[in-house]
Amino acid sequence: MFGQAILALAEHHPELMVLSADLGNSSGLDRFKQSYPERYLNVGIAEQNLIGVAGGLAKEGFTVFATSFAPFITMRAAEQIRMNLGYMAFNVKAVGIGSGLGMGFLGNSHYGLEDAAIMRSIPNLTVVSPADCGEIAKTVFAAARHPGPMYIRLTGAPNTPIVYREDYAFQIGQAITLREGDDIALVATGSMVHAALAAADLLAQEGLACSVTNMHTLKPLDTAHLDRLARTARLIVTIEEHSRTGGLGSAVAEHLCAMDDHPPQLLIALPDEFGKSGEYSFLLDHYGLTPAKLAARVSERYRLLAPAT
Repeated sequence: MFGQAILALAEHHPELMVLSADLGNSSGLDRFKQSYPERYLNVGIAEQNLIGVAGGLAKEGFTVFATSFAPFITMRAAEQIRMNLGYMAFNVKAVGIGSGLGMGFLGNSHYGLEDAAIMRSIPNLTVVSPADCGEIAKTVFAAARHPGPMYIRLTGAPNTPIVYREDYAFQIGQAITLREGDDIALVATGSMVHAALAAADLLAQEGLACSVTNMHTLKPLDTAHLDRLARTARLIVTIEEHSRTGGLGSAVAEHLCAMDDHPPQLLIALPDEFGKSGEYSFLLDHYGLTPAKLAARVSERYRLLAPAT
């Protein structure tokens, strides 16, 4: 879907340049490089050089998308992203593909477990994690209009479940309410948005009313939306396919801790450790990120709250 969106974007943005670190096929860019060979560059397996070239092109007025596997573009090229995208504020959109556990059997060397934490720590960098394929397209088009540097975190695996079946308004930095409910606020990002909706259905069978938020933008965080949730919900739950350190849960906790009064937060994420490899569905189940296991954990935590007064 990313490749399809880039191909469609090229028709409207003649200044578009797309770069890859020898992962054009994996990034879905075959059609783009065949249709626009003069606007595509493969720099080889050299992610630091990828960001350097991208920064140079952006300095000359191009809108640049640069892609690689999530851990390589965010960790191997972290210094270059910090200087060229953060400090220099060049108009480069770094795209991490296969983030979270999506690379399955390739294991820990290819998992994007820390990428959001690293990118979120860099000043001037916007961080977006779309919920499904349709939102990937909306993110790509919004990113092209966005005047500054950005990291786009692509999670999930092929045949990612659909969250949106009708068109909707998408704006960077504005969370989307998918479901209303006053007992529990489920705040999810990326691949976990669909799982959160399914978990909310299961919790409804227990009589628990859950709101579900798609927090697609991790930076800047929609703090006004969180303030509204904090005034109504008895429990805030963050759900993400990322390490529990530095991701969505940390971002929400950073905001809540500055409030005089707020509901407790349950942070559901991947553990702060190197884990197993295997099929994507097996990994989600192993780490408790399936709807049934999410619902069970949320229900258990909610039952421990003091009775409402």
